[in-house]
This record gives sequence, C-alpha cells and structure tokens, in this order.
Amino acid sequence: MREFSAEYLRRTREGMWDDSREALRGLSLDDRERVLDVGCGTGELSRVLDSESPDDCEVIGCDVDVGLLSRASGHVPVVAGDATRLPFADDSFDLVVCQALLINLPDPAAAVSEFARVSSDLVAAIEPDNGAVTIESSVDDESGLATRAREAYLDGVPTDVTLGAEASDAFATADLDVVRTARYDHDRSIEPPYDESAVRSAKRKASGEGLADDRETLLAGALTPDEYDDLRAAWREMGRTVVHQMVDRSYRRTETVPFHVTVGRVRA
Repeated sequence: MREFSAEYLRRTREGMWDDSREALRGLSLDDRERVLDVGCGTGELSRVLDSESPDDCEVIGCDVDVGLLSRASGHVPVVAGDATRLPFADDSFDLVVCQALLINLPDPAAAVSEFARVSSDLVAAIEPDNGAVTIESSVDDESGLATRAREAYLDGVPTDVTLGAEASDAFATADLDVVRTARYDHDRSIEPPYDESAVRSAKRKASGEGLADDRETLLAGALTPDEYDDLRAAWREMGRTVVHQMVDRSYRRTETVPFHVTVGRVRA
C-alpha cells in the first residue's frame, strides 16, 4: 500500500465536506450506533462522521500508520490495523467507511470483503477519480502542464487511482448490494489573500520540488528521462509565473477532484 505524510493528507483533504454533506446522506449517519473509518489517516473524515452521527454513536478510526493515528487520536478513539485484516470481530459495527483508500490498494475487493465481515449493515467507500481532475488557473500553462504530469503519474502508479464510481465493482465482488451512489466534487481554490500553504505550493512549483519527489513514479510509466526533464523545466517556468502573479495578487486557481460515494448493504 502507498504511504502518505500527514502534510499531504492535510493538504489534499482540507475543506472537504465544508460546503455540502449531501453526498453522505446514503450513509444513514443519523441512526448509526457504531461506525468504523478505515484508513482514517489524520482523522479528517472521522471528525465529519462524528459530527453527523448521534451523540451516543461511537466513531472509531483505524489505520495501519501509527504516526498518522497519533494525529487523529485527539478527536476519536483509534486502533492500529490493516484494511485487509481488521482487528475486530464479525458484525462489530453497523457502518464501515473509507475515503480515498481503495485507490491505493492492489486488491480493493479484498478490503471491501473485510469491511463487510465487520459490518452488520452498511459499507461505504468514498473514492476519487483522479483521471477526471480539472484545473482552472490564471496562469495559461498550468492546466495543460498539470494534465501532462497527472497522466504520466497515473501511468506509473501500480494501483487504480481512477477508481471513482467503479468502486461498485469491488462491492459486487464482495457480495454487497449497492444501495446508493453519489458524486461529490471537492473544489480546492487559491486566491488572494494567499495563506502559507498556497505560498509553499507556489515555491514548490518554481523549484520543481514536487515533480522531483514524484520522479520515480513518473518514470515507472511511459515517460522517458528526457521527457521528464523537459516537463520539469516547463513546470518550473510555470511555477515562476505563479509566484510573479502572487506578488501582484492576480493568481487564482481552482482544482476540482470528483469523488464517488458508493454505499452497499451486507446481505443477511
């Protein structure tokens, strides 16, 4: 399974569900008694589940990374565990949910089967389609370069990070009845006044640091070393334009990541 830093999870999940929680309606959170958030990371979704559930509902976070769990433990109880070998008895929860987890697993259906084992009722997966991400930017080259980098990155990732709505296939394999699907678009916008995270992101573009961090994955697909060097040079030039626009407070960017919420019911 791919590993992520607390900073990466904070940056990519920041603000998610702030504008609307309608896509979570199929989770029936208002009548849950015990909920498990698998692959909870630093607990962003766990906190949403806790706030939307009844006061007497217990929400528990579970993740294989104990370092990330330490960031979530101040909000909900947490337990260390692997998504395909959960440390819970059968039917321990009436809802088991994950967010952006299945896309990082080599066998999503195996994890969903394990979710079904420990759930007496519902299983839900909130998974992005990273192949359908869109970017609107005041820097002319940013959207096109981001698409080139994303396509090369996706080509080099060994798991299906475009899973999205196709998570329902894993549910069918796990003998779950899909009862609801919904789409939620997570918009992440940058506009003046720029916060520290936006400034840091612009500096990473200008230095090419982000592409350097992903070099191994980018080269694992069809991208050649020369093509990588050309892409990184263009990326750094684009980043310098971003910085210049930030200086005169004209830079604006919106990234939209589509998530698909699949809810299934355990068969009696």
